Amino acid sequence: MRHKDEQWEKEIRKGPFASSPFTEDHKRKVLQQVEWMKKSEVGSKGDRPESRSRLSRPQVGNVSHKRRPRRGPLVAGAGALVIAAGLFLWIWDDGQLVKPVIEQVYPTAALQLSDGLNTNLLTDKMKRNVATTMRDDLGKQLKITKVGDLPVSGRIYVEAGSESEKEYAQIWLDATTGNLREVQMRREMQPSELEHRYLRQVPSLLQSIGSTPTLKPASVQRFVSMKQGEMEPISHTTLWLENETGDGYGEIVWQQDKAVSITGDLRPDQVSQAALTDAEDAVNAVFGETSLKLRGVSRSKDDEIGRDIINLSFNDHYLVQMTVGEETKVYSIIGENSYRDDFANWDEVEAYHQKIYDVKESFLRDEVGPMIKEVFNVNLDGYSLHREADNPGIAVFELESPKDVIRVRYNEDVKITMITRGEL
Repeated sequence: MRHKDEQWEKEIRKGPFASSPFTEDHKRKVLQQVEWMKKSEVGSKGDRPESRSRLSRPQVGNVSHKRRPRRGPLVAGAGALVIAAGLFLWIWDDGQLVKPVIEQVYPTAALQLSDGLNTNLLTDKMKRNVATTMRDDLGKQLKITKVGDLPVSGRIYVEAGSESEKEYAQIWLDATTGNLREVQMRREMQPSELEHRYLRQVPSLLQSIGSTPTLKPASVQRFVSMKQGEMEPISHTTLWLENETGDGYGEIVWQQDKAVSITGDLRPDQVSQAALTDAEDAVNAVFGETSLKLRGVSRSKDDEIGRDIINLSFNDHYLVQMTVGEETKVYSIIGENSYRDDFANWDEVEAYHQKIYDVKESFLRDEVGPMIKEVFNVNLDGYSLHREADNPGIAVFELESPKDVIRVRYNEDVKITMITRGEL
């Protein structure tokens, strides 16, 4: 056996682990793990339904009953060698190092548990569900910090990480079946930690909206959720991108492994001169600004809400947004916001809101009517007006047939800071 030990030790020192130290303590842990895996395999074979099914299956046809040769110590030793070496090899995802084999094959072996936990509450199935959920959906097994019994709801609660940190998980399991009931997990990671199946999509996804395919990953966030009654956790992974100078921008959101939202900068010449002229005229009509400089153009294609959005930004605080959907078309002119943050107390906030609500409808129509006429060639006389009770400073002009909605944002001095028209 000494010869075989030397062989698998040599294998471990090859490839991506050539520069990693391999001590006697490492070797001892590997051999312990191999022994555990062998015992687990032997102990579980007799309980497998599929094994019993195969044993009881009748023989069909003319089958030779030749006795198979026994596996000798040489074959068994070779198998142990492969297993041992495999514990230190990693699974590769199209060229990227992603997971150790032991975590992939035996996820519960990689569970991290804080001291003092009541792990007796967790069945093997619960441990396996917790481990695989963190591994497959979050992409990382966080250290479990709390295990609790919730007898009223018939659930077991597992908490991993810290609520105040960037990596945190809450998992609720059925106390009887061990199945997942609810999941809430989050994680921030370095771009280098993002799985290659996402990274390899980036250039082509950016190209699909006409953006620069050479934008580089800057940061990543992942949220995983499963509500009561849902069948499996759903993950949303957001990747932010930038260019080398830091003034380029991109953003991609995946639901599971499918990209559902793509945002990226465009070149100015990718927008028609007519669209650019219309945007400049709209800013002039609403804000009276004639000296405009185009600062940037971006596009956002969102399959989740069915929207394709073009953003044109001018100077430091003007934005014209053109949104096209399957059944909608929205045009927005947005300037500096009208929100104040200098209130001393809640009484001042309420007084400010009341002042906004008290603006007369006739005054508001007189102020915004000429702007809407110039931008959209629409007369507001046929439109009804109502204020949004939970959104002070928003007035909605609405035409029933055909359905046409114009939303206006204003401050206490009736200065218009946004006009949006949606054809529904």
